[in-house]
Amino acid sequence: MALGQDGNQLVNLITLVAVVFVLLKFVFVIFKLTQLTEVDYKTNLFNKFILPGSFGEFIKLPWTIITYMFVHDGLMRVLGNLLWLWAFGFILQDLMGNKRIIPLFVYGGIIGGIFFILTHSLFFKGPAEFAMLEGSSPCILAIALATTMLAPRYRIFPMLNGGIPLWILTLIFVIIDFASIPILNTPAQVAHAMGGITGIIFVHQLKRNRDLGAGLNFLFDSIGNLFNPARKPERKEAQQHFYKVGGTHPFKKVPNITQARIDALLDKISQKGYRSLSEEEKEILRRASEDDNL
Repeated sequence: MALGQDGNQLVNLITLVAVVFVLLKFVFVIFKLTQLTEVDYKTNLFNKFILPGSFGEFIKLPWTIITYMFVHDGLMRVLGNLLWLWAFGFILQDLMGNKRIIPLFVYGGIIGGIFFILTHSLFFKGPAEFAMLEGSSPCILAIALATTMLAPRYRIFPMLNGGIPLWILTLIFVIIDFASIPILNTPAQVAHAMGGITGIIFVHQLKRNRDLGAGLNFLFDSIGNLFNPARKPERKEAQQHFYKVGGTHPFKKVPNITQARIDALLDKISQKGYRSLSEEEKEILRRASEDDNL
């Protein structure tokens, strides 16, 4: 299911979204073979997993605040979202390690979903067909803007005249994403925008040494350990203390990786790209990511 990439959060997300789409389409075919209509399929199954805009309906289907971000109706829509998820997720994973993708995806979806319900319930009086939200777009916007805020001058396709700045790719994605939303669908526009803002806040807090994804990663790791007894839980290394002979006051070992050093490497990435780093500098970023020092 993970294509041989156990523990790779990006691959796991892409696989999950793709599998959910295929399973729902398989069930849709069964509906058609049993003489049921597309309306029956959406009423009895599909609509049970997408987010309703009405607060009263949401209370009946509370799980949809999570499931809607993995559910897509159209083939081109899911392929487009998977492509953008891979593009931005791959860069973010290179810059920040493997522990930030899923928290950003989930937080962007939840915050976007909450504002979708609030906007629709409190302010929106438009067409009924805009009363549902489905798809990963708010989540991918969170990842895209987080990646861009972290390294806006990161360059892709370096063989093309020195490369294309990441912010240009992000701008193209944002334009395409909002252009695909009907003009009158204000709740969906708000949901996508709030998903993107969530990504900006996530990185802003991370730069202040506040990892908003640590709790969610701990939860996922704990659940994974329950279903995989053979897996040894990660253990934090004990802090090392050193004492002077004959002295009375211990002192604590200072890590070699400083925040200033990390910031300098991130600036170098934003200006020249990840490939400009030496092997030693890449190792420093990898260690910092594992120790949650970013």
